[in-house]
Amino acid sequence: MTWNEMLAVPPGQLNKFGRVPLRIFPAAEEMFEALAQFTADFIKQHPEATIIFPVGPKKHFPRLAEICNRERISWRGCRCFNMDEWLDWQCRPLPLDHPLSLEGYMRRNLYRRLDAELRPSEENLVFPSPKNFTELSDRLETLGGADILFGGFGYTGHLAMNEPPTSRWYKVSPEEFRNSRARIVHLNDDTMIAHSHRSLGGNPRGIPPVAVTLGMGDLLAARQIVLVSDGGAWKQTILRVMLFHEPTVEYPCTFVQGHPNAQVWVDAKTAECPPSAFTG
Repeated sequence: MTWNEMLAVPPGQLNKFGRVPLRIFPAAEEMFEALAQFTADFIKQHPEATIIFPVGPKKHFPRLAEICNRERISWRGCRCFNMDEWLDWQCRPLPLDHPLSLEGYMRRNLYRRLDAELRPSEENLVFPSPKNFTELSDRLETLGGADILFGGFGYTGHLAMNEPPTSRWYKVSPEEFRNSRARIVHLNDDTMIAHSHRSLGGNPRGIPPVAVTLGMGDLLAARQIVLVSDGGAWKQTILRVMLFHEPTVEYPCTFVQGHPNAQVWVDAKTAECPPSAFTG
């Protein structure tokens, strides 16, 4: 399938030709409601699960807390790993009250919203940082890998902060990248531009230039993967790349194709074909 053929596949045919099962929701609100209930049900059925969470998708977290409080679903035995975290240019974590602190977001919008007796114990909340990143992959491996990974997929195809390597001076093989471990990374320019466009009115100076992330090996070792996006036009092309393109370091999300229990959820706008010509 050529690039143009890939982008022209209509939404109703994506599952016919795609290499990862896809679920399309009529609207983002319906999708996030389903995601909140799916997550709550998973924890109810697996009260001692190891779970990797993103901050994006994130709109369902307050609703997830509401469901768990209402249904008295305990997280006490769950081990919850954040998949990544922003760092400043000196590789220091952002303050928890910083708008881009991913740990701060999770504490405010999920864990503190759970009733106190239902929350995970503090030792079971794992947030990547410069102090612990060398231990994260080993810790997940000791636990047998995550039971489930929830995540999004970026404009450049990154999962967590596993971006395609762009240096002209070194090469990373597909096998090396697929097995990568937790590490500190400098963000690619296009990721900083994309985030500044979506969040800061086009001000890339406000985007932290460094991050700490779980590796692709840590993510792909999860027994189940659910990737979710309501990015609309921003994600229409990369969705098709993930579903159709051969696995490649240039688009890290394509490595999900080899996972035995992965699925992708998007809203109808994200599943639409990208325009084939300028429409402005």
